[in-house]
Amino acid sequence: MGATTPAPKSHRRIAPRRPAAGSAVPRPPVAPAERVGVVHLTAEYWPFARTGGLGEAVSGLATTQAAAGHPTTVVMPLYQLVHETTPSLERTASALTVTLGGHTERAWLYRTPPGPGPQVFFIEHPDFFDRAGIYGDNGADYPDNARRFAFFCLAALTALPEIAPEAQLLHAHDWHTALAPVYLRTAFAGQPFYSRLASVLSVHNAGFQGHFPPETMAELGLPPELYTGDAFEWYGRMNMLKGGLAFSDVAVTVSPTHAGELRTPDGGFGLHDTFIGLGDRLAGILNGIDPDLWNPEADREITDTYSVDDLSGKRRCKAALQKAYGLAQRAGGHAPLFAMSARMVAQKGLDLILGADLLSIPDAQFIFLGAGEHRYHEALGNLAAAAPDRLAVEFMFTDHLEHCLLAGADALLMPSLYEPCGLTQMRAQHYGTVPVARRVGGLTDSIVDGATGFLFDEYAPAALAQAVGRAVDAYADRTAWRRLVRAAMAQQFGWDRSGEQYLALYRRALALR
Repeated sequence: MGATTPAPKSHRRIAPRRPAAGSAVPRPPVAPAERVGVVHLTAEYWPFARTGGLGEAVSGLATTQAAAGHPTTVVMPLYQLVHETTPSLERTASALTVTLGGHTERAWLYRTPPGPGPQVFFIEHPDFFDRAGIYGDNGADYPDNARRFAFFCLAALTALPEIAPEAQLLHAHDWHTALAPVYLRTAFAGQPFYSRLASVLSVHNAGFQGHFPPETMAELGLPPELYTGDAFEWYGRMNMLKGGLAFSDVAVTVSPTHAGELRTPDGGFGLHDTFIGLGDRLAGILNGIDPDLWNPEADREITDTYSVDDLSGKRRCKAALQKAYGLAQRAGGHAPLFAMSARMVAQKGLDLILGADLLSIPDAQFIFLGAGEHRYHEALGNLAAAAPDRLAVEFMFTDHLEHCLLAGADALLMPSLYEPCGLTQMRAQHYGTVPVARRVGGLTDSIVDGATGFLFDEYAPAALAQAVGRAVDAYADRTAWRRLVRAAMAQQFGWDRSGEQYLALYRRALALR
């Protein structure tokens, strides 16, 4: 729990992708008087740089807000990866001078060319950000991560009057930007532009909090009196997420169920008292996905398109997936094909997968997509070698492969130890791939047990095996399975409803200011 950064889903390069044909008609923009100028500070943002769901979630929310007419700005570091994915960045005219713990640092601002959607700015500081990784290399954090992200927060705040003069609300995401609400009320206190800003801190994954030695406080220019149990002190360590929560007007996590879990000793990752203390200042709003990118009726990535009314294309996608991975193709499609697309780490329930002896289920087939810990690579690789016609693994993740996997599979495995929101179960349902998942976090809020998927409670291999057995039994009843598939495909996981809930949250934060 002392780790500060999430493990990468894979070492992948993600290029911008355009919405598929048949995009939904955009909603009418809000009236000028109702607009809220919002600035998102984030360590990741799709399509420029991400390691998992954080960048995609921030992108989805910001894009929805901009489309609704809210002045929306995004600020992130200028990583080496951004240079690789987006060579057309424009450098702005002025440099930024930032004082960090008594040392003066200079930075430059870059921006994407003006166009529809949020305006995205990048903080350039080669010593801090021009590196191969976002958080670290070869599974280890960069030792100066505290300074890197503190500098980013200070530089972004310094730039705000120039790049976002309409800003009313600062929305920080996870521990990497949690110091922004703190600096807003300390280093920038008393300045009119900053005094009017309300602040919201999103907790996407409370398992990563930014733990550092106490002396880090002085190195980051934070007053020593803030190293208390009410702010940064946490079991003899400095905790950036905890400090950010203390200074934010409102906090939010990525599903209603997870907001409750954070208030429990088992689900709060050592911060449950802090989350309890927030009271009604902590909300839970379910993330969404882009219904244009994840649309089986218009997806250019998959073998054949299909719809809730005509599922024949899904059968062809399944056959192509089986052929690509050497799995047996049985007449009539009577072998249920289970898929898993996830980082191969303990959080995702790989220990349950390995303990449940899934290959003992007659005829069932499995494909695992993702990268992570060597022990899981080795164990799944051994299973695939022992039963190559029934189980396959793919460690080289790409977006294209995930589209093909979700289109071709019958069911999705998500036996997570914890899952604040989860996005894969939403994508899967859009594609008529029925989730088998543990009843935690956003999985609880986005899967209807027995109607659009199968949920289980206990974190145990036997509980997963029982849930998979329920899915296999349902699959054997073709009428019941088609009903499940169509109910799943009817679910709506776009950002519109969540966007409205965020707007209400922003207005609460503004009222508190």
